[in-house]
Amino acid sequence: MSRTIPYQPVLLRLLHIAIAILVFASLITGFMVYDRFDKRFGTLNLPVIPNTQGIHGTIALTFLIVLPIFAIYCFHVGYRRLVQKDSLNQLQSVGKPIWWVSLQRLTNTLILVSATFAAITGRMMKEEWLPSGELDRAWYIGHLIAWLVMLISVAMHLLMSAKVGGLPLLLSIYNWKIRAEDIPNAWFNNIQLKPSSNVLLVFELLVMGGIAIAFLLPAISS
Repeated sequence: MSRTIPYQPVLLRLLHIAIAILVFASLITGFMVYDRFDKRFGTLNLPVIPNTQGIHGTIALTFLIVLPIFAIYCFHVGYRRLVQKDSLNQLQSVGKPIWWVSLQRLTNTLILVSATFAAITGRMMKEEWLPSGELDRAWYIGHLIAWLVMLISVAMHLLMSAKVGGLPLLLSIYNWKIRAEDIPNAWFNNIQLKPSSNVLLVFELLVMGGIAIAFLLPAISS
């Protein structure tokens, strides 16, 4: 018997689609920048596109602007999809349904952390480093690591979502059906100002603090 497609709130769909597009665009253009200037860990010898760094930087800046909005939604409205106070105990039930759900929640949380790390390291890079061959800069190496972690996080997010909810869950975020009660005035009806657990509070501080650092650190360092 086929599963029915679960209903996702409109605001979640809008934010998720925006973040997904920006993440994939950042990953692709980031690799294009690496493939043009670095290539030491392998290359696809992609065609050179003028101003690849500028394109990647514009996409990344847009991502940084949208990220705090998405993070606030995740921590205060969609917090049930993130790590919970009993997630560590649930991860001991290997192979059981709750184990997969806990892994999905952990993956969803870690993707926010890895996105923040990518934003911080990317913001601290200088555009002239790569064209001049300065490939051993700490912030650039950190950004390469962040790119890899983001790629793994996205893959794990898709795999865990497919395992927990199958194709219907994957497609639900792109389902454009709207219920009568899902109007803008009701988008924040389920908001919880107080974090649901201390564990989630720690992750929220890491993510929101990291986003603040990504905005402020370049100006301070200059």
